[in-house]
Amino acid sequence: MINENLKLSGQLNIVLRDKDGNIKEERIEKNLVVATGLTFIASRMKDATATAMTHMGLGSGTSNAVAGQTDLVSLLGSREVLDSTTASSNTIVYVSSFEAGDATGAVTEAGIFNAASSGTMLCRVKFNVVNKAADDTMAVTWTITLSAT
Repeated sequence: MINENLKLSGQLNIVLRDKDGNIKEERIEKNLVVATGLTFIASRMKDATATAMTHMGLGSGTSNAVAGQTDLVSLLGSREVLDSTTASSNTIVYVSSFEAGDATGAVTEAGIFNAASSGTMLCRVKFNVVNKAADDTMAVTWTITLSAT
């Protein structure tokens, strides 16, 4: 008998830098692939024309990530176009940079989306506050891994 268990996991690496490029804070956070994200992944197996993930957003919402969420709780600024997307074997890596003036304040959540507004949210994470000042930059690298055990 074949017993296959698929596992989908994600994590993001956040690097906050001051105006001079010095690292103020760095951390790794685990995320939740939400229900709409799972449906999106399954639809890609059938419909190659489904819109790919293109944006990342940061917010100040403090509620825990749950499967039924479709957007960030409280978006800071606007969603940013991804700087890069790289797929290899069983992983996909999304990278976005939030420059000085973008998404400033107490950042406590992040999400991956396939549109600048509305659209589908792939995943969301809630974390302890990262205080992004107006002249800080924040780089977020988000890795999603699919594995069979």
